[in-house]
Amino acid sequence: MAAKDLYEKDFYKILGLDKKATPDEIKKKYRSLARDLHPDKNQGDSALEEKFKAVSEAYDILSDSKKRAEYDEARSHFERGGFRAPTGGQNFQGGDFSDIFGGGSSQDIFANLFGGGGRRGPRKGSDLQTDATITFKESVFGTTLELKLNTDGNGPQNISARVPAGVNDGAKIRVKGKGAPGEAGPGDLFIELNVKPHATFSRKGENLLLTLPVTFAEAALGADIKVPNLSGDDVTVRLAAGTPTGRVLRVKGRGIKKGAITGDLLITVEVQVPRRVEGKAEEAIKAFAAATADHDIRAEFITKAKS
Repeated sequence: MAAKDLYEKDFYKILGLDKKATPDEIKKKYRSLARDLHPDKNQGDSALEEKFKAVSEAYDILSDSKKRAEYDEARSHFERGGFRAPTGGQNFQGGDFSDIFGGGSSQDIFANLFGGGGRRGPRKGSDLQTDATITFKESVFGTTLELKLNTDGNGPQNISARVPAGVNDGAKIRVKGKGAPGEAGPGDLFIELNVKPHATFSRKGENLLLTLPVTFAEAALGADIKVPNLSGDDVTVRLAAGTPTGRVLRVKGRGIKKGAITGDLLITVEVQVPRRVEGKAEEAIKAFAAATADHDIRAEFITKAKS
């Protein structure tokens, strides 16, 4: 693709966005358009396939802060009929640009900004972007994605992509040579990962987080409690007598392994209060209340509140 074709394109208009759009707005809009225009949903519709490629190309530029800044600068100057050298040189209104870029017409400038060089021979195909959803467990232990995508306009093809262990929501993985075709070879395919939340576990860095419900008796008297772990084997933790709600227990080395780093399992204790008690349980609680009536647990609280 000629450099002129690039800087003449309004990537903001292609995505339906304002030039002041935030990175989050750009990402959200791209995901919406990519879902609607994806070749897998519109097989045989060449017009929508071209729109999908245009949207992917626009997102590739605008989602990268450096590329976006260079694109904005180049486009604003070309719209005015001239170009200002990024190094702070003179303002040029057409004419010879060889002093800045070592030769080449104004049509080559945009390509030079992105390192392509308008006269450096055949160009690689454009990089393409898509997204995929994986489970929380898959993000922790890694998985292999099996996708069916139409990246070259010749129909869907099966693409395998390895997701490494420990990836975060929003991470991108690259599949080399699976982008759009080009004279110098195909571009790459970038897959943005959406991680579904887990019903029980969450994460903070490489640490796994878990909230553990315990009974009043277990918290008051202490207990050894089996805790499920994401890997499938149980972990036994010792609850000390008098453990309050909110205390965090740490199990070392049972978190997320990412490269050479392995996090911990952090367990937050949550003492459960029964909504209703009756019979022997009610009698036992009343007996406990009577036995501890001489101990005012709010005395210090009240003193501090009045000071």
